[in-house]
Amino acid sequence: MANDTLHEEPQALSGDTRDLHRALTSLREELEAIDAYRQRADAASDPQLRAVMLHNRDEEIEHASMLMEWLRRHCSHFDVMMKTYLFTAAPIVEVEKGAATAGPPGPVPTLGIGSMKGN
Repeated sequence: MANDTLHEEPQALSGDTRDLHRALTSLREELEAIDAYRQRADAASDPQLRAVMLHNRDEEIEHASMLMEWLRRHCSHFDVMMKTYLFTAAPIVEVEKGAATAGPPGPVPTLGIGSMKGN
């Protein structure tokens, strides 16, 4: 059955909630496939088979990344959390401590000199 992972009856859920569920379920499946292909590549004794498995793993990483971007665009809290935690070299726990006190990220600060357009 297509809805066997829903916690509520489908008709009780909004379309947005059902789409979010689809994305999260698909992301979980992509992550599981990444894990499976990596394990199979590690275990493969044939170098060509290993290469195929690693190629397949990388394709699944692409799919997972696309789903994460969809989630970021369609769920404001994912957007805030991804902007807080991703693409930083800071220790993750330190980012968490800073995020707890700093609040959500705001606009990028400027020097306050205004726009130079049209001058």
